[in-house]
Amino acid sequence: MTPIKLLPRGVFVALVAALLFGASTPAAKVLLGKVDPILLAGLLYLGSGIGLSVWWCLRLRFQSRGAREADVQRTDLPWLAGAILAGGVVGPVLLMIGLAATPASSASLLLNLEGVLTAVLAWFVFKEHLDRRIALGMVAITAGGLLLSWTGRPELGVPWGVVAIVGACLAWGIDNNLTRKVSAGDPLQIAGAKGIVAGVVNLAIALATGTTIPGVLTVMMAMMVGLLGYGISLTLFVLALRHLGTARTGAYFSSAPFAGATISILVLGERLTVPFVVAAALMGMGVWLHLTERHEHGHWHEPLEHDHRHIHDAHHQHEHGEEAHSHPHAHQEVLHSHSHYPDIHHRHDH
Repeated sequence: MTPIKLLPRGVFVALVAALLFGASTPAAKVLLGKVDPILLAGLLYLGSGIGLSVWWCLRLRFQSRGAREADVQRTDLPWLAGAILAGGVVGPVLLMIGLAATPASSASLLLNLEGVLTAVLAWFVFKEHLDRRIALGMVAITAGGLLLSWTGRPELGVPWGVVAIVGACLAWGIDNNLTRKVSAGDPLQIAGAKGIVAGVVNLAIALATGTTIPGVLTVMMAMMVGLLGYGISLTLFVLALRHLGTARTGAYFSSAPFAGATISILVLGERLTVPFVVAAALMGMGVWLHLTERHEHGHWHEPLEHDHRHIHDAHHQHEHGEEAHSHPHAHQEVLHSHSHYPDIHHRHDH
C-alpha cells in the first residue's frame, strides 16, 4: 500500500490558519448582535495581542534562546508598521461594518477575495512569480465572489456591505505582502504587535464615538475568538509566508471562507441557495488549482545572510545539532534544481 503523502509544512500551517480564521467569521457575526462593530474589532485584536504576548513571555521563561525564533530586526519595523496599519486597523473595521449588513455565509465566501487581491499585489507590485495555474485559480475564485454578490436583479444604490468586505480584503492583501518582508522574524512578535496596536486603536475609536462596553462575559468571549481566529491564525499565517511566499499562502488561506460558510449554515441556520453552491464550487476549483501547482526548474541562489529558525536541509548545511534553532547564518551562491515555492530562500527572478 502506498503511504499517504503528507502536506508540506507551509501548506499545512496555512490551512490550519484558514480554518481558525474562517470559524471566527460566524462567531463575530453572533457577537455583532451584542457589540458595536468597531468595538468588536478592537476586542478581537486585543484578545489576540494579549494572548500572544503572554505566550511569548512564557516562551522566554521556559525555552532556550537557541531554540526560539529570531527576533524582528530594526530594519523590519517600517514594513511591520505598514502591515499593522493596513491589516490591523483598516481591515477589521471594514470587515465588521460589512458583516453588519451582509449574511455571514455570503461574507465568509466573499473573504476568498483576500487571496486573489493578495496574489494580484504580489504579482504586479511586489514582483513575486505566479504561473498560469495560479492565475486560473484566481479567475475561478473571483467568478465565485461575483456570483455570490449578484442578487439576480438590478438594485438602486451601492451594496455597501459587499464593498466594505472587499475593502477589508484589499487591506489584508496589502498587509500580507508587507508581512512577507518580515516573515523570517518571530511570528509571535509580529502577530502580537499587530494585535496590541490594532486592538488599542480600534478600542480608542469605539470609546471616542461613545460606544458602551458590554458585559464581562461578552468581552471575554470576543477576546477568546480573537485569540483563536486572529492571533493563532495570524501566527501560523506568518509561518506559511516564510515557507510558501505571499500569493501561495493567500491561495491556501482562501479555504477559510468555506469553514466559515459551513458553520454559518449548520449552526446559524442560514439558507443554502443554488448561487451559494455554485459560487462555492467555483471558489473550491480555484483553491484546488492552487493546491495542485508544482514549480521546478534550475535556479541560482545569490549569497545571502539572514536569521530565522531552521533545521538542516538542502539550504542549511552548517555545523550544528539536528534540532530546530535560530542564529545569523550565511548562504553561499549555488545552482541546483528542485521543486520549490517563492519562500525566503527562493525570491529569484523568472
